[in-house]
Amino acid sequence: MQLAFGFHGSEAKVRDSFARQSLMATLGARIDEVRPGRVTITAPVGANALQQQGFGHAGLTFAIGDSAAGYAALSLMEDAAEVMTAEMKINLMAPAAGERLIAEGWVVRSGRRLVVVQARVLAETGADRVEVAILQGTMVTILP
Repeated sequence: MQLAFGFHGSEAKVRDSFARQSLMATLGARIDEVRPGRVTITAPVGANALQQQGFGHAGLTFAIGDSAAGYAALSLMEDAAEVMTAEMKINLMAPAAGERLIAEGWVVRSGRRLVVVQARVLAETGADRVEVAILQGTMVTILP
C-alpha cells in the first residue's frame, strides 16, 4: 500500500473527526479500531435503523461502511488534510439481520488527491457473523 504524503495521520485525529459526525452519534456507531489504512466501526441494529421487514436498513449499512472506508483513508493523511467521499458503490448481499453491524474499511491505493477504498459490513448475532455488504469507492483529499 502506498501511503499518502509518506506518513500516517494520528488515531486521535480520526477519533476526533468521527466524534463530530452527528449521524454516527444518532446511529449509536462507534470506532472499535484504528490502524494505518484500516478502521472498524460498529453500530447496533436498533429500532431507529430498521427497514419495514425488521432488518437493519441499507442506509445504516451504507453509512457505517462509507465512514469506515473514509476514516481508513484519513488515517494515512497529513494532519491538516480532510477527506470526502467522491463516489461509493455498495453491493447488498444478505439482509442485515443481527444485533449489530461491523464495518471494516481499508485503503486499496492512496495517491496525492484520490484514495481508492473498500469496506465490508457484517451482521453479528452472538458469535455468528454474516457478510451483508461490500463497498468500493474513491475518497478525495481536501487540503486547507
